Amino acid sequence: MIHHAKGTISRQGGVNTPEGTYEESFGRQGFFGPQAKLYRRHPTTDWTRIEGPLQPRALRTYDVRPEDMIDANGLPATLLYNDDVSLSVSRRQESMPFFFRNGDGDELHFIHQGQGRFECDFGVMSFEPGDYLLIPRGTNYRLIYTTSENFSLIVESRAPIGFPERGLIGQHAPFDYTLLDTPELEPVSDEGGQEWELRIKKRGQYTSVFYDFYPMDVVGWHGSLSVLKLNVRDIRPLMSDRIHLPPSAHTTFQASGFVVCTFVPRPLEGDPSARRVPSYHRNIDYDEVFFTHSGEFSLSGKPGARPMGVLTLNPAGLQHGPQPGVEEASRRNWQKHARMEFTAINLDTEQPMLLTHTATAVEIPDYYTNWMRPSATATAD
Repeated sequence: MIHHAKGTISRQGGVNTPEGTYEESFGRQGFFGPQAKLYRRHPTTDWTRIEGPLQPRALRTYDVRPEDMIDANGLPATLLYNDDVSLSVSRRQESMPFFFRNGDGDELHFIHQGQGRFECDFGVMSFEPGDYLLIPRGTNYRLIYTTSENFSLIVESRAPIGFPERGLIGQHAPFDYTLLDTPELEPVSDEGGQEWELRIKKRGQYTSVFYDFYPMDVVGWHGSLSVLKLNVRDIRPLMSDRIHLPPSAHTTFQASGFVVCTFVPRPLEGDPSARRVPSYHRNIDYDEVFFTHSGEFSLSGKPGARPMGVLTLNPAGLQHGPQPGVEEASRRNWQKHARMEFTAINLDTEQPMLLTHTATAVEIPDYYTNWMRPSATATAD
């Protein structure tokens, strides 16, 4: 790559941003491809209005009432989708009375609320808030809840979901692979005398197969394919004291067409010349979906706080970045705020994510106005 430089710049991106300028990242393939740093006199999100379909979106997911919340035999509600991946919400108040097999793709469940027991071909395991459950295509499973308030995000992928290459980082960060739990086999009980349903999804259609014996009757297995569980508390984030790392440094899972990143509490950059918040950047190649699991996505609690249960979509083609006053506050108050205390899930997709009717029904109107300044001198505390 041949690098060029013109005008007022910092020779080190993300550090020593020239006074009176705002750094914008302009790059291809997210943060992996060719990059340029643009130094502007105004934040690139300092718009006065947006006309047209390309604008930030936000959904109140706590207002979604999926079928499985009302009827134990119901299914989760899909909010966003494209040809590679879909994102759904499950809010079961009762355990699944049937077993399920997804013949269309892998599933990645993120447990936001609730706990219980996960049963599948490979055995059983417990689950709790903060757990990822990676379920290979074709696995028979069901979730048995011990709580009544339950909430899960479900990522369904056409392609197999795996882990990113770690390269020079090695095999022990951001988590050791030995932390991945697999189910444990229990003695098989005949549990006869009742009918069991196995519901199979294939090509978007559902078929029910019934048995007069308990379908999870596996007494042994071996191989390189299984359900895997990882909790966010076991992720030890990559950090740099002297430069803010891009979101791609926090990638946890990847598949053809998308990646899933996990942001967990961490110390902020200690070097006073380093930026402590994400740069303004253009989404040229990826839609960015963000969900706060715990805490607040904010440097000081205001402005820019993104409460739990709100799912945001920043579409490819439109720039985004810190809300008004946040970057200025991070420059002034870098000694006051030593840590970022939030956990969040980020889904970046190559193809645009489309909203279902369920999603638009819980959309926050004119969400893009959160970047508009009430006055030219407005700043954050």
